[in-house]
Amino acid sequence: MELNARPEPVTVDLRQTALMVVDMQNGFASKGGMLDIAGADLSGAPAVIRSIGGILKTIRAKAIPVVYLQMGFKADLSNSGGPESPNWHKELALRLMNSRTELRGKLLVEGTWDFTIVDELAPQPDDLVIVKTRYSGFVRTVLDEELRKRGIRYLLFTGIATNVCVESTMRDAFFLDYWPILISDAAMAAGPGAQEATLFNIESFFGWTVSSAELLARLSEPA
Repeated sequence: MELNARPEPVTVDLRQTALMVVDMQNGFASKGGMLDIAGADLSGAPAVIRSIGGILKTIRAKAIPVVYLQMGFKADLSNSGGPESPNWHKELALRLMNSRTELRGKLLVEGTWDFTIVDELAPQPDDLVIVKTRYSGFVRTVLDEELRKRGIRYLLFTGIATNVCVESTMRDAFFLDYWPILISDAAMAAGPGAQEATLFNIESFFGWTVSSAELLARLSEPA
């Protein structure tokens, strides 16, 4: 399948393709979640959820694997890295919980509402769900192993936040010789101007971008 992507068309073998759904959790996409508490603009989240939902329906009908990445920490934060790790000082949920006692144990902690993937995009039994503790889905996880086991080479990315966990995972995918392709209207950034900056980085240096309309049009073509 040839996608009319940016900055140039890219050919994808659907037999070796997976859809990546990155951090579509209440903490990132819902009012009252971590990003909302931090003051981020979530006005674009409903559109992203709808876009991913439509893509999932078509992707699953084509029997293309779906991989969910889910950011989360154990209740005792033992997998966060602790005060000796920069992750402890820069990862947003950890920063908020460390600075506001009323939030401790509530943000991106396994088993909480904040950690849970939004209802509209709940994983199906055949989907692969990878819990991660760092921005990149490849760090301290079995993601690379599981993708290679399935013969995956092409990764279609969706999720929140485009400029943090999505971009981090796409960069590592590129370094590991996967073909990373962002579905641009199925992803939302955290911070003003960040979406455009990330699109520039991806298109210029380590991947491709495509609209959901283009992807769905190509998927609807006869084999």
